[in-house]
Amino acid sequence: MELENELILENDSVLLRPLKKEDITLLKEFSLNEPELWKYSLTPADGLENLKNYIDLALQEKELKTSYPFIVLDKSTNKIAGSTRYYDYRKSHSTIQIGYTWYGKEFQGTGLNKNCKLLMLQFAFEKLNLERVEFRADATNTKSIAAMKSIGCVEEGILRSNCIAPSGRRDSIVLSILKKEWLDSVKSQLIIKITNSKEKV
Repeated sequence: MELENELILENDSVLLRPLKKEDITLLKEFSLNEPELWKYSLTPADGLENLKNYIDLALQEKELKTSYPFIVLDKSTNKIAGSTRYYDYRKSHSTIQIGYTWYGKEFQGTGLNKNCKLLMLQFAFEKLNLERVEFRADATNTKSIAAMKSIGCVEEGILRSNCIAPSGRRDSIVLSILKKEWLDSVKSQLIIKITNSKEKV
Protein backbone atom coordinates (compact mmCIF):
# COMPACT_ATOMS: atom_id res chain seq x y z
CA MET A 1 0.00 0.00 0.00
CA GLU A 2 1.34 3.43 -0.96
CA LEU A 3 0.56 6.86 0.44
CA GLU A 4 -2.92 7.19 -1.02
CA ASN A 5 -4.18 10.43 -2.55
CA GLU A 6 -7.01 10.80 -0.01
CA LEU A 7 -5.57 9.18 3.11
CA ILE A 8 -7.58 9.87 6.27
CA LEU A 9 -6.46 8.69 9.70
CA GLU A 10 -8.79 8.98 12.68
CA ASN A 11 -9.84 7.67 16.07
CA ASP A 12 -12.24 8.94 18.73
CA SER A 13 -10.01 11.93 19.53
CA VAL A 14 -8.51 13.23 16.29
CA LEU A 15 -8.92 13.24 12.54
CA LEU A 16 -6.04 13.73 10.12
CA ARG A 17 -7.09 14.54 6.57
CA PRO A 18 -5.06 15.65 3.53
CA LEU A 19 -3.87 19.25 3.62
CA LYS A 20 -5.31 21.34 0.76
CA LYS A 21 -4.49 24.74 -0.71
CA GLU A 22 -7.74 26.26 0.57
CA ASP A 23 -6.86 25.26 4.14
CA ILE A 24 -5.00 28.55 4.37
CA THR A 25 -8.28 30.03 5.65
CA LEU A 26 -8.44 27.44 8.46
CA LEU A 27 -4.80 27.86 9.50
CA LYS A 28 -4.37 31.62 9.16
CA GLU A 29 -5.28 32.38 12.79
CA PHE A 30 -2.26 30.33 13.93
CA SER A 31 -0.07 32.04 11.35
CA LEU A 32 -1.12 35.53 12.40
CA ASN A 33 -1.62 35.14 16.16
CA GLU A 34 0.86 32.51 17.40
CA PRO A 35 4.33 33.52 16.14
CA GLU A 36 6.06 31.34 18.77
CA LEU A 37 4.90 28.24 16.84
CA TRP A 38 7.52 28.93 14.17
CA LYS A 39 10.55 29.55 16.38
CA TYR A 40 12.23 26.26 15.41
CA SER A 41 10.61 25.73 12.01
CA LEU A 42 12.78 25.29 8.91
CA THR A 43 9.84 26.64 6.88
CA PRO A 44 8.17 29.27 9.09
CA ALA A 45 4.49 29.94 8.39
CA ASP A 46 4.11 33.21 10.26
CA GLY A 47 2.18 35.72 8.17
CA LEU A 48 -0.13 34.88 5.27
CA GLU A 49 2.58 34.95 2.60
CA ASN A 50 4.74 32.51 4.55
CA LEU A 51 1.73 30.30 5.26
CA LYS A 52 0.87 30.20 1.56
CA ASN A 53 4.48 29.24 0.79
CA TYR A 54 4.41 26.60 3.55
CA ILE A 55 1.29 24.95 2.08
CA ASP A 56 2.53 25.23 -1.53
CA LEU A 57 5.84 23.52 -0.69
CA ALA A 58 4.05 20.76 1.24
CA LEU A 59 1.72 20.06 -1.70
CA GLN A 60 4.60 20.08 -4.19
CA GLU A 61 6.35 17.38 -2.17
CA LYS A 62 3.09 15.44 -2.01
CA GLU A 63 2.97 15.47 -5.82
CA LEU A 64 6.45 13.92 -5.83
CA LYS A 65 5.10 11.17 -3.53
CA THR A 66 7.84 11.77 -0.95
CA SER A 67 5.63 13.66 1.49
CA TYR A 68 2.07 13.53 2.80
CA PRO A 69 0.84 16.59 4.75
CA PHE A 70 -2.22 16.51 7.00
CA ILE A 71 -4.43 19.06 8.67
CA VAL A 72 -5.44 17.98 12.19
CA LEU A 73 -8.96 18.22 13.64
CA ASP A 74 -9.44 17.92 17.40
CA LYS A 75 -12.70 16.02 17.80
CA SER A 76 -13.34 17.07 21.41
CA THR A 77 -13.65 20.72 20.37
CA ASN A 78 -14.39 20.19 16.65
CA LYS A 79 -11.64 22.72 15.90
CA ILE A 80 -8.69 22.64 13.54
CA ALA A 81 -5.64 22.15 15.76
CA GLY A 82 -2.64 22.33 13.42
CA SER A 83 -0.72 20.24 10.94
CA THR A 84 1.69 17.31 10.67
CA ARG A 85 3.09 15.16 7.88
CA TYR A 86 4.96 12.15 6.64
CA TYR A 87 8.01 13.15 4.61
CA ASP A 88 11.19 11.78 3.07
CA TYR A 89 9.41 8.54 2.19
CA ARG A 90 11.98 6.00 0.95
CA LYS A 91 10.15 2.93 -0.25
CA SER A 92 13.38 1.19 -1.32
CA HIS A 93 14.79 1.56 2.21
CA SER A 94 11.44 0.97 3.95
CA THR A 95 11.71 4.24 5.91
CA ILE A 96 9.79 7.45 6.44
CA GLN A 97 10.04 10.54 8.59
CA ILE A 98 7.32 12.21 10.65
CA GLY A 99 7.61 15.92 11.28
CA TYR A 100 6.57 19.46 10.37
CA THR A 101 4.27 19.03 13.36
CA TRP A 102 2.71 22.01 15.11
CA TYR A 103 -0.45 22.63 17.11
CA GLY A 104 -2.03 25.79 18.43
CA LYS A 105 -1.45 26.62 22.11
CA GLU A 106 -4.98 25.51 22.99
CA PHE A 107 -4.18 21.96 21.89
CA GLN A 108 -0.70 21.54 23.35
CA GLY A 109 -0.43 19.18 26.31
CA THR A 110 -3.94 17.79 25.75
CA GLY A 111 -2.95 14.34 24.47
CA LEU A 112 -3.73 15.37 20.89
CA ASN A 113 -0.15 14.80 19.73
CA LYS A 114 0.02 11.28 21.18
CA ASN A 115 -3.20 10.39 19.37
CA CYS A 116 -1.85 11.75 16.09
CA LYS A 117 1.42 9.86 16.47
CA LEU A 118 -0.41 6.64 17.36
CA LEU A 119 -2.38 6.83 14.11
CA MET A 120 0.63 7.79 12.00
CA LEU A 121 2.94 5.17 13.46
CA GLN A 122 0.27 2.49 13.21
CA PHE A 123 -0.22 3.27 9.52
CA ALA A 124 3.52 3.43 8.81
CA PHE A 125 4.38 0.14 10.49
CA GLU A 126 1.19 -1.89 10.04
CA LYS A 127 -0.15 -0.71 6.66
CA LEU A 128 2.93 0.51 4.78
CA ASN A 129 4.92 -2.22 6.56
CA LEU A 130 7.94 0.05 7.00
CA GLU A 131 10.98 -0.87 9.09
CA ARG A 132 11.89 2.52 10.53
CA VAL A 133 10.23 5.85 11.32
CA GLU A 134 12.57 8.77 11.93
CA PHE A 135 12.05 12.07 13.71
CA ARG A 136 14.25 15.17 13.68
CA ALA A 137 14.22 18.46 15.54
CA ASP A 138 16.35 21.44 16.31
CA ALA A 139 18.75 20.16 18.97
CA THR A 140 17.80 23.11 21.23
CA ASN A 141 14.05 22.45 20.98
CA THR A 142 13.70 20.72 24.34
CA LYS A 143 9.89 20.70 24.30
CA SER A 144 9.71 18.89 20.97
CA ILE A 145 12.45 16.43 21.96
CA ALA A 146 10.62 15.59 25.20
CA ALA A 147 7.39 15.02 23.24
CA MET A 148 9.13 12.62 20.87
CA LYS A 149 10.73 10.67 23.69
CA SER A 150 7.37 10.45 25.48
CA ILE A 151 5.88 8.49 22.57
CA GLY A 152 8.76 6.00 22.60
CA CYS A 153 11.39 7.48 20.28
CA VAL A 154 15.02 6.48 20.83
CA GLU A 155 17.61 9.24 20.58
CA GLU A 156 20.35 8.41 18.07
CA GLY A 157 22.56 11.48 18.03
CA ILE A 158 23.17 14.98 16.71
CA LEU A 159 23.75 15.96 13.09
CA ARG A 160 26.01 18.98 13.44
CA SER A 161 25.18 22.07 11.37
CA ASN A 162 23.25 19.82 9.00
CA CYS A 163 20.76 22.27 7.52
CA ILE A 164 19.95 25.92 6.94
CA ALA A 165 17.53 27.49 9.41
CA PRO A 166 15.99 30.99 9.46
CA SER A 167 18.55 32.05 12.06
CA GLY A 168 21.54 30.56 10.20
CA ARG A 169 22.43 26.87 10.52
CA ARG A 170 21.22 24.38 13.08
CA ASP A 171 22.23 21.15 14.74
CA SER A 172 19.51 18.51 14.36
CA ILE A 173 18.76 15.74 16.82
CA VAL A 174 17.76 12.41 15.27
CA LEU A 175 15.37 9.98 16.97
CA SER A 176 13.63 6.89 15.66
CA ILE A 177 11.30 3.98 16.28
CA LEU A 178 11.92 0.61 14.63
CA LYS A 179 9.18 -1.79 13.58
CA LYS A 180 10.16 -4.43 16.14
CA GLU A 181 10.15 -1.82 18.92
CA TRP A 182 6.71 -0.65 17.83
CA LEU A 183 5.23 -4.13 17.81
CA ASP A 184 7.01 -5.34 20.97
CA SER A 185 6.32 -2.45 23.32
CA VAL A 186 6.07 1.11 21.99
CA LYS A 187 2.53 0.77 20.64
CA SER A 188 1.09 -0.77 23.80
CA GLN A 189 2.85 1.77 26.04
CA LEU A 190 1.60 4.67 23.92
CA ILE A 191 -1.98 3.37 24.11
CA ILE A 192 -1.67 3.11 27.91
CA LYS A 193 -0.46 6.73 28.11
CA ILE A 194 -3.35 7.93 25.96
CA THR A 195 -5.87 5.97 28.05
CA ASN A 196 -4.42 7.30 31.31
CA SER A 197 -4.53 10.90 30.08
CA LYS A 198 -8.22 10.50 29.19
CA GLU A 199 -9.01 9.12 32.64
CA LYS A 200 -7.43 12.17 34.30
CA VAL A 201 -9.67 14.60 32.41
